[in-house]
Amino acid sequence: MRALLTACVGMVLMAVPAFAGPVWTFGPNDEGAMKLEYKGQFQLNMRDHGSESDGEGDTKEFNFRRNRLALMGAYGPHFGLYVQTEFNEDRNVTPFDVSDGDSSDFQILDAVMRFRYDDRFNFWVGKFKYSFSRENLEACEAPLTLDRSVLIRAPLVDEGTRDKGISIWGNLFEQKFQYRIDAMNGRNDSNSSPESNFRYGARAHVTLLDPESNHGYKGTYLGEKKVLTIGGAYQMENDVAYSNTATEDAVDYEAWTVDLFFEYPVDAVGTFTFSAAYADYDLDDAYKGANPEDDVLGINGEKNGGYVKIGYMLPNIPLQFFARSENWSLAEYNGVIDQEIDWYGGGFNYYFRGQNMKLTMELSEADFDEEGTFGGDKTKDFTTFTTQLQVMF
Repeated sequence: MRALLTACVGMVLMAVPAFAGPVWTFGPNDEGAMKLEYKGQFQLNMRDHGSESDGEGDTKEFNFRRNRLALMGAYGPHFGLYVQTEFNEDRNVTPFDVSDGDSSDFQILDAVMRFRYDDRFNFWVGKFKYSFSRENLEACEAPLTLDRSVLIRAPLVDEGTRDKGISIWGNLFEQKFQYRIDAMNGRNDSNSSPESNFRYGARAHVTLLDPESNHGYKGTYLGEKKVLTIGGAYQMENDVAYSNTATEDAVDYEAWTVDLFFEYPVDAVGTFTFSAAYADYDLDDAYKGANPEDDVLGINGEKNGGYVKIGYMLPNIPLQFFARSENWSLAEYNGVIDQEIDWYGGGFNYYFRGQNMKLTMELSEADFDEEGTFGGDKTKDFTTFTTQLQVMF
């Protein structure tokens, strides 16, 4: 009976980190199980601009980066359920902006039914992370650096880092190879998009040391695994946006990415982590159209670039240092065509109780190739210091 319960819970927790939380069992022979978790990330953000009438004053804010409740359930070895909610309240310091927001929202972040035949074949239905970039698939509570890049997000997805649809995925060749095939909503705004088409995607990876066999990845395994994984993905959606809203000239979306992750613990020396990726998001040069719609511009429009991350964790102290560098070419940003952004960050994680309780500090800088005021929008380099306390139970 206990072995069956363990198998059920293990299947439910697939693709999410194994954090603490109460577990309830039900049904004949306790073949059903449910688990409830809280996940909170409380931050202090300080940025060297954004306040005062001219926007040149320093800005400071306490807020939650993430504030979530998650419910996982399973009934037998072949069916699981994952539902996660999130509450956001007046977050004013965001990755590239400082605003005087006064709005709050509560949302169902994930709601997915998981059907599992065996490790080779899983079928998911609902709302969950789409299978494209490795970093988007890394658990928000287990990154190497403070957070994932906002620039890595795929454009024109109504649900942000998630989407609604179906996915088939599994592991082959003793978990050395993983495949994923998605059919998702993509852009689902019937008032803006030329047509209502699905977004199709495929991803695969090869792992040469310890397997990464879950649907989700981690940005660091804290020296508990030796990992070398090489991955790649492709996405496409036809008639996704207008390059000219007046004449309704439609463009297609196409994207590809490659990524590499390496983590290796060395006895008495420490754990070394390296991660890198490149992504290209193409919208048929919609930004060059005579009257392009706003959604094909900015940080979530057409772009290409990537990141490099490195980390080092001490052998006998739960202290991990990290650094990150990104370079992106944006088709358009604040009125500047072909804007280049370099982003640098560095800091540390201190693990009081693994990922269940940790303190992160990061100092970062965003450097724009062209600064100034263009069409009323101001572009300025900025520096941000963030302290974050993460608690989960």
